Amino acid sequence: MNGPRTGLTLGKFAPLHRGHQFMIETAIRETDEVIVVIYDCPDTTDVPLHVRADWIRSLYPGVQVVEAWDGPSDMGDTPEIKRLQENYILGLLNGRNVTHFYSSEFYGEHMSIALGAENRQVDPARLRVPVSGTKIRQAPYENRSYLDPLVYRDLVAKIVFLGAPSTGKTTLAAHMAERLNTAWMPEYGREYWERHQVERRLSPRQLEEIAVGHVEREDRMALEARELLFVDTNALTTQIFSMDYHGEATAGLTALADRAASRYDLVFLCGDDIPYDDTWDRSGDVHRAAFQKRFAADLHARRIPYVPLRGTLEERAEQVTAVLRQFRKYRNPSEWLGAGLGSS
Repeated sequence: MNGPRTGLTLGKFAPLHRGHQFMIETAIRETDEVIVVIYDCPDTTDVPLHVRADWIRSLYPGVQVVEAWDGPSDMGDTPEIKRLQENYILGLLNGRNVTHFYSSEFYGEHMSIALGAENRQVDPARLRVPVSGTKIRQAPYENRSYLDPLVYRDLVAKIVFLGAPSTGKTTLAAHMAERLNTAWMPEYGREYWERHQVERRLSPRQLEEIAVGHVEREDRMALEARELLFVDTNALTTQIFSMDYHGEATAGLTALADRAASRYDLVFLCGDDIPYDDTWDRSGDVHRAAFQKRFAADLHARRIPYVPLRGTLEERAEQVTAVLRQFRKYRNPSEWLGAGLGSS
């Protein structure tokens, strides 16, 4: 064959799984360049198109990913739908030549004819990778071995508990994880502090190391979570401590705190209405009250919606559960505003 070999595949990739990856990697191996067209499909998945497209871009930087925001939503084996799909892809290519069309579906035959390309069917019987997008959507946790960690982490909702010291964050995170049979992420800073503190203090650089270590461990813990990962504190907490102790925060810690503003799907602010646990590593109830004001002010300044929690452990757990009943990752937060989400 003269000229470059160009492979094309298309789909929803909702989510991208090992079967899809096997098909893309086959195309990469057999052709000189690969194009992946990915469709918007809000009726199939809440995961936005650009998030699904970025999975492919991250895993396969050499592949050209085309986001088909205006792609036809009709799917089926009728002549009308086939023509609709063929005309859309031909228009998208705008005369660009495709030599190989990759799929594992019935449409491989008619699309290859329309493109004048070789019909490359990859594992159509699902023998090499026995999974489907439908199966994963129905049970992502049970089928996570078929997902790259990059993909699975984006399917897990991160629920973070913030608040001053001794506001019940750790107890509540562990309790919610046990109640919902999932994982939780303990505060890495406490572990780090116990190993490295000198006269109950850490340097600004060490506080940055806490934030880095927390994110790394959080990413690992997400791979063990069943839909939800409950998190005890984040980089916003570490930055507030740094400003309180040193009057400054490193550029790295500041950047991590800024990224934390959009890293979590739900934020709960644990109240200081419970008895203060005056352990040797804490600085007193008065300081707790001041810290609590700083947490609320920081969330307001960053315009981060949060749910305030008060009451006993069980009362707080019920408040969290009420929000989670309405919550769906990647859905508009206004859909669960009635469950108590606010910024007051």
